[in-house]
Amino acid sequence: MSGGTDWTVLTDAHEALRTAVRGVGDDGWARPTPCTQWNVTQVLQHALGDQIGFAGFITGGPMPDEDPFAPSGVLGGDPQELAEAAMRASAAAWATVPPGTADVPSPVPPGKLQAELGVGICALDAAVHAWDIAMATGRPSPLTPALARALLPTAHALVDPLRAFGAYAPALQPHEGDDEAASLLRHLGRDPHWTP
Repeated sequence: MSGGTDWTVLTDAHEALRTAVRGVGDDGWARPTPCTQWNVTQVLQHALGDQIGFAGFITGGPMPDEDPFAPSGVLGGDPQELAEAAMRASAAAWATVPPGTADVPSPVPPGKLQAELGVGICALDAAVHAWDIAMATGRPSPLTPALARALLPTAHALVDPLRAFGAYAPALQPHEGDDEAASLLRHLGRDPHWTP
């Protein structure tokens, strides 16, 4: 990004989410997801609300129109356009944050995070929900081993404390032969082999 910080992990996570949203057919929005209480539409609303929330905390700009943890299931526009707008806002906000910055405002407890952890948890949210959407709609996983490898340090640093807030399910036991993506998903309480 010209004139700002280029956070590769966030760029890659946004591309995963973009790919997943593009892959949803007209009949895919009501399908069940690994987030058992939400369908594909609700997972997308949650994911986009989180991206907007991070942007709003950093810039003081707009916050999500609805609670990302109680998504209505009704999209207020074209899914791809809504996704692009949320990801643009997030990327632009993070571009203003230099590496190594301490105490970046965050919607994630405790409310301020060191830059690399903050952008990492923002990227983790986009990437894992991209995986949720892709799995729910029978698409290939957009969560590559390389992206998972980049996200694992943040997941190990922040996910366990966030479980107390209901943000993640309990971790699943690792399996021999898991790659980085499977290890990350199990740490987040997801079965890498989940199907609808």
